[in-house]
Amino acid sequence: MRHVTDEERRARLAARHRIMPGARAPDAVSATRAMTVLHATEPPTVYLSLAARVDGLAREDIDRELYVHRSLVKQLAMRRTLFVFPRDLLPAAWASASARVAIQEATRLARDAVRGGLAPDGAAWLAEREQEVLGLLAGGGLQTSDIRKQVPDMDAKVPTGGVNSKWGGPTPIGPRVLTWLGARGLIVRGRNGGHWRISRAEWTPMETWLGELPARPSEDEAYAELVRRWLHTFGPGTTRDIQWWLGATLTAVRRALAAVDAVEVSLDGGGTGWLLADDVDEVEEPGPWAALLPVLDPTTMGWKERGFYLDPADVPYLFDSNGNAGTTAWWNGRIVGCWVQDAAGKVRVVSRHTLPADAEAALAAEAERLTAWLDGEIVNSLYASKQMKSERLP
Repeated sequence: MRHVTDEERRARLAARHRIMPGARAPDAVSATRAMTVLHATEPPTVYLSLAARVDGLAREDIDRELYVHRSLVKQLAMRRTLFVFPRDLLPAAWASASARVAIQEATRLARDAVRGGLAPDGAAWLAEREQEVLGLLAGGGLQTSDIRKQVPDMDAKVPTGGVNSKWGGPTPIGPRVLTWLGARGLIVRGRNGGHWRISRAEWTPMETWLGELPARPSEDEAYAELVRRWLHTFGPGTTRDIQWWLGATLTAVRRALAAVDAVEVSLDGGGTGWLLADDVDEVEEPGPWAALLPVLDPTTMGWKERGFYLDPADVPYLFDSNGNAGTTAWWNGRIVGCWVQDAAGKVRVVSRHTLPADAEAALAAEAERLTAWLDGEIVNSLYASKQMKSERLP
C-alpha cells in the first residue's frame, strides 16, 4: 500500500488549492474548479477565497462570473451549506447532496406547517406554495421580502424545534420554503441587490438563470462525480472526511469510492485514506509558502480530520464549537494563526506560535497584499473565532 506522509499531504494542498504564491490560478473559474466548490455561507468568503487564489482579481471579475456569464452558481448542497459551484457540476449536486437536503427540508416544512395551523395537510400546503412561488417568479427575479409580501402564507410564522428548545419560537416559514426550492434546483440566488459583503439575492427560476437545464445523472453517478472531484482537490482523505464533507451516508460514500476506482493509501498515525488511481505519484516538497484565508475557506473546511494541518490545541481559538473556521494564517501547509483588521482596514496576522523570521516576513507580505485588495473595507463575520474576537479593537 502506498504511504502518504503528512508532509506530502501538505505539499499536495499547496499546489492543488492554488494558495501558494507562484501556483495561483489564472482566473476565478479555474480557482473554483481547483477547490471543487467554494463556501458561500457568508458572501465575503467567496470573494476573499478567490482573491487568495488569483493575483490581480477584482471584485468586478467575480461579479461577472456570478451574475453575467453565470459560470459560477450558488447552490445549497452538502450539509445544508450554501456553496458556489462551477456550472457543470450543478447536476451532480441536484441529484445527490442537494436532493438529500431537499427531502429533509420538505419533511420539516410539512410538519411545521401543520403545527403552525397553516393547513391540516403539510405536504399539500407545501406543493401549493411551490406553484405560487414559481408562478410569481416567472415574471422576474424577486427578493425574499417581496415574495413574502405577495404570497400571504409565505409571511406566516410557525413554531420550530422541540417544545423545550431555545430554538422553538415562531420563525418565518417563507425563507425556508425558498431554501427548499433552491435545494431542489428549481430556483437560484440570482443577482445580488447589495454589495459584495452582504447578500440580497433575487430568487430566479433556475431555467431562466441558466437557459436550457442539463440532464441530471442518477444518484450514484452524481455522488461518484462529487467524490471524484473531492479526491482530486483534497485527496488523500479518509472515509470519515468524505462522508462528513458530503453529508451523505456511509453506503453512498463506499459506492462512490468504488465507482471512481479509488485506491487506499496509508497515512501517518496509522490511518488509511483514498486517492484516485491516476493520482498516486509522489508530490515534491514545494518550498516555503504563506497564505491568508477567510472565514470558512474551502481549504480550511475540506476535511473532518484536520490533524495534519492543524494543531489540536489551537482548535478552540481558531474554530467555533460547531467546527466552523474563522480566518486562518498558513505557513508551509499548517495553520499557525489568524488575521484581523484594524479600524482603518489594515490586515494584521495573529500567530498562535513563535514563528521563524522567514515565516513572519512571508505572512507580513500576504497581509500587505490582502490589505491592498480590501482597500479600506472592513469584513465582519458571524463566525469570528475566539482568537479573532480577542484581537478586536475596543
